[in-house]
Amino acid sequence: MIIINVKEEESIDRALKRYKRKHRDVGTIKELRKRKHFTKPSVKRRNEIINAAYRQEKFGNK
Repeated sequence: MIIINVKEEESIDRALKRYKRKHRDVGTIKELRKRKHFTKPSVKRRNEIINAAYRQEKFGNK
Protein backbone atom coordinates (compact mmCIF):
# COMPACT_ATOMS: atom_id res chain seq x y z
CA MET A 1 0.00 0.00 0.00
CA ILE A 2 1.33 3.40 -0.97
CA ILE A 3 1.00 6.14 1.62
CA ILE A 4 1.38 9.81 0.79
CA ASN A 5 1.51 12.33 3.61
CA VAL A 6 -0.13 15.55 2.51
CA LYS A 7 1.84 18.47 3.84
CA GLU A 8 0.27 21.67 5.10
CA GLU A 9 -0.05 24.37 2.48
CA GLU A 10 0.13 21.67 -0.24
CA SER A 11 -2.60 21.52 -2.85
CA ILE A 12 -4.44 18.29 -3.49
CA ASP A 13 -3.26 18.39 -7.11
CA ARG A 14 0.36 18.43 -6.00
CA ALA A 15 -0.22 15.54 -3.58
CA LEU A 16 -2.00 13.58 -6.31
CA LYS A 17 0.93 14.16 -8.64
CA ARG A 18 3.33 12.82 -5.98
CA TYR A 19 1.07 9.79 -5.50
CA LYS A 20 0.98 9.03 -9.22
CA ARG A 21 4.76 9.37 -9.51
CA LYS A 22 5.32 7.06 -6.56
CA HIS A 23 2.78 4.58 -7.94
CA ARG A 24 4.59 4.55 -11.30
CA ASP A 25 8.01 4.15 -9.72
CA VAL A 26 6.90 1.21 -7.59
CA GLY A 27 5.82 -0.60 -10.77
CA THR A 28 2.46 -1.89 -9.57
CA ILE A 29 0.74 -1.74 -12.95
CA LYS A 30 3.68 -3.34 -14.73
CA GLU A 31 3.72 -6.20 -12.22
CA LEU A 32 -0.03 -6.73 -12.54
CA ARG A 33 0.17 -6.92 -16.33
CA LYS A 34 3.06 -9.36 -16.11
CA ARG A 35 1.18 -11.63 -13.70
CA LYS A 36 -2.08 -11.50 -15.65
CA HIS A 37 -0.93 -14.04 -18.24
CA PHE A 38 1.32 -16.78 -16.94
CA THR A 39 3.50 -18.60 -19.44
CA LYS A 40 5.44 -21.70 -18.59
CA PRO A 41 9.22 -21.28 -18.57
CA SER A 42 9.60 -23.84 -21.36
CA VAL A 43 7.16 -21.94 -23.59
CA LYS A 44 8.84 -18.65 -22.75
CA ARG A 45 12.26 -20.06 -23.70
CA ARG A 46 10.92 -21.56 -26.92
CA ASN A 47 9.44 -18.18 -27.92
CA GLU A 48 12.77 -16.48 -27.17
CA ILE A 49 14.58 -18.93 -29.45
CA ILE A 50 12.03 -18.48 -32.25
CA ASN A 51 12.22 -14.69 -31.99
CA ALA A 52 16.03 -14.75 -31.96
CA ALA A 53 16.08 -16.94 -35.09
CA TYR A 54 13.65 -14.57 -36.80
CA ARG A 55 15.73 -11.52 -35.92
CA GLN A 56 18.91 -13.26 -37.03
CA GLU A 57 17.39 -14.21 -40.37
CA LYS A 58 15.84 -10.81 -40.98
CA PHE A 59 18.58 -8.50 -39.73
CA GLY A 60 21.70 -10.65 -39.46
CA ASN A 61 22.46 -11.30 -43.12
CA LYS A 62 23.71 -7.86 -44.10
